[in-house]
Amino acid sequence: MEPIMAIVVGLLYAAAVYMMLRRSIVKLVIGLMLLSNAANLLIFTSAGITRGAPPLIPEGMLSPDGVVADPLPQALILTAIVIAFGVLAFAVVLIHRAYNIIHTDNLDHMKDTDT
Repeated sequence: MEPIMAIVVGLLYAAAVYMMLRRSIVKLVIGLMLLSNAANLLIFTSAGITRGAPPLIPEGMLSPDGVVADPLPQALILTAIVIAFGVLAFAVVLIHRAYNIIHTDNLDHMKDTDT
């Protein structure tokens, strides 16, 4: 399963870089979204995929008796998802405002401060 996930992460990174190199600001934001998803998937995959094993220790025990999932990467990814959503919402509002003022989404035309 890990080799397949590694290929998927690589493809997501490649698609993100490709989208971020486009001239459209909308494609730039889509690339940022793909980049954050690829980073989350990379953290999740590097922590190891453990199926059917919750990150819980039974009551009264000091250590788990079997295989358990690592809860730290899950918490990091959950936090990263929330932060990425906030950045995405800010970027969408910024794009909308810039498009209303300049009437284009081409980054080459946004270099001028005069409208």
